[in-house]
Amino acid sequence: MRLYGRVCYHPAMQPAVVLLSGGLDSATVLALARERGFACHCLSLDYGQRHGAELRAAARVAKALGAVAHRLLKLDLGQLGGSALTDTSIAVPIGGVEPGIPVTYVPARNTIMLALALAWAEVLGAQDIFVGVNAVDYSGYPDCRPEFIRAFEALANLATKAAVEGRALQVHAPLIAMSKAQIIAEGSRLGVDFGVTVSCYQADPDGRACGLCDSCRLRREGFAAAGLSDPTKYK
Repeated sequence: MRLYGRVCYHPAMQPAVVLLSGGLDSATVLALARERGFACHCLSLDYGQRHGAELRAAARVAKALGAVAHRLLKLDLGQLGGSALTDTSIAVPIGGVEPGIPVTYVPARNTIMLALALAWAEVLGAQDIFVGVNAVDYSGYPDCRPEFIRAFEALANLATKAAVEGRALQVHAPLIAMSKAQIIAEGSRLGVDFGVTVSCYQADPDGRACGLCDSCRLRREGFAAAGLSDPTKYK
């Protein structure tokens, strides 16, 4: 039996790969995977996003919630552009959440991150991948929908040695049908310290949020709807 942070892991526990961005959703997913008894291996991606504050937050969250391991992979999607999160010439919208797919959508980001998580899962012998996508209180991203998760899971079970040899893989998206308030309430129940998470699209180097982007608005409204104090640090 081994101790990681405040969590005790037994060698017989099943491994799982958890995609960890450093935001409140992925932190809640990590806590849920831990509660379900998985030995959690967290994966974060430095994809050329506007700031590194969320990646530093991911490291804090992984440590606080007792991940077995936390790996950071670098893949600069900024070389491709096409998103306000990877191209500084495109302004991050601050006028409020509007219908449609916003310019903060990063082309193929979740597909790429899940593919990397799938690769690590095969190496670890893990049959479970956790991701914090949400299709309720979100910005309209197509790769956050249930159809996408089902399709990727089907792909995973066609494209991997593990699945072909009988070890089926499952992609868990436990927050996909929850409101932001429900996610925050669930994270609070699980003991997540949301004060160490960063959700802002344009946080400063200290992780302080702008309070104006879509992500900040959804986060602030979620805490209000959940009836909980918002621990976010604002500029």
